[in-house]
Amino acid sequence: MGVHSVTSLVVSFLLFFSASSESNDGTLRVGLKKLKLDPNNRRLATRFGSKQEKAFRSSLKEFRSNDKNAGDADIVALKNYLDAQYYGEIAIGTPPQKFTVIFDTGSSNLWVPSGKCYFSLSCFFHSKYKFSRSSTYKESGGELVFGGVDPKHFKGEHTYVPVTRRGYWQFDMGEVLIAGKSTGYCENGCSAIADSGTSLLAGPTAVIAMINKAIGASGVVSQQCKTVVDQYGQSILDLLLAKAQPKHICSQIGLCTFDGTHGVSMGIESVVDKESTKSSSGLRDAGCAPCEMAVVWIQSQLMQNMTQKRVVNYINDICERMPSPNGESAVDCSQLSKMPTVSFTIGGKVFDLAPEEVLV
Repeated sequence: MGVHSVTSLVVSFLLFFSASSESNDGTLRVGLKKLKLDPNNRRLATRFGSKQEKAFRSSLKEFRSNDKNAGDADIVALKNYLDAQYYGEIAIGTPPQKFTVIFDTGSSNLWVPSGKCYFSLSCFFHSKYKFSRSSTYKESGGELVFGGVDPKHFKGEHTYVPVTRRGYWQFDMGEVLIAGKSTGYCENGCSAIADSGTSLLAGPTAVIAMINKAIGASGVVSQQCKTVVDQYGQSILDLLLAKAQPKHICSQIGLCTFDGTHGVSMGIESVVDKESTKSSSGLRDAGCAPCEMAVVWIQSQLMQNMTQKRVVNYINDICERMPSPNGESAVDCSQLSKMPTVSFTIGGKVFDLAPEEVLV
């Protein structure tokens, strides 16, 4: 279930006389609709209590003192779902057919229910677009190709890889590189999922932290990570220099219960930081995950022939650039030209992502 919050807007009466208006600069403005009070809204209004009301009244007082024309304004309490969905009315076709839609700034597509949608409960309760009633309707003439490519619309080569887990579009992938240099994370192979429903890239904390470091992204300081690095960083470094098996190091120094690989490169579990959160004795050891990440980070630096001092400084700095719990980090966009390329190896081919393709 989502968490609802209440925001208050001061909306001019003029909005209610016109569904939309066009400004001098050609911008089309769609008016917000005042919805009827239903039981859900009534419960929401009940929660609009003391603290929120005081804050709202204070901001309203400040608004009115700064705006002489605010006296004739109407106060409309809107239900706001996760600060993500806002409703308004638009019209499509000739003559116009009206629809109440969500203004989704994350998509370039316009979706409304079709008049041919007969058996969906969602369509039953919403307005449907009847193309036969519009004199300006034209079929888009689109097409979908399976198992090949139409050379009229695409020039280049496809890379085919077998699906290793049905239902997820999961496939095997090779190494992840930053500025052309291996991270070492997928040295023994990883699994990944092609998610056609989002434009975002998600990955394991160890690799995301390395990318954050490389592009100068801000993050959060992990005290757990710093503690492990301070107390065991040199021991991990010494064991790697002594050619110890990376997957056994954390159990050797007593930070992991398992004597083997947990999250360094164990397939899809390692890629999405899931299933590897438990050990055979119950909950996973607190220092195990930071230790395994430190092993990966130190390996990547040793492959680049870095000095021991630089390796220790590097992993200490990475502990201060861990992804936030929400997975968000910030970068200085003016430094875009100085940021490295991030690459993924799929089907034996390296796919490069330029900085502007990694950042949103």
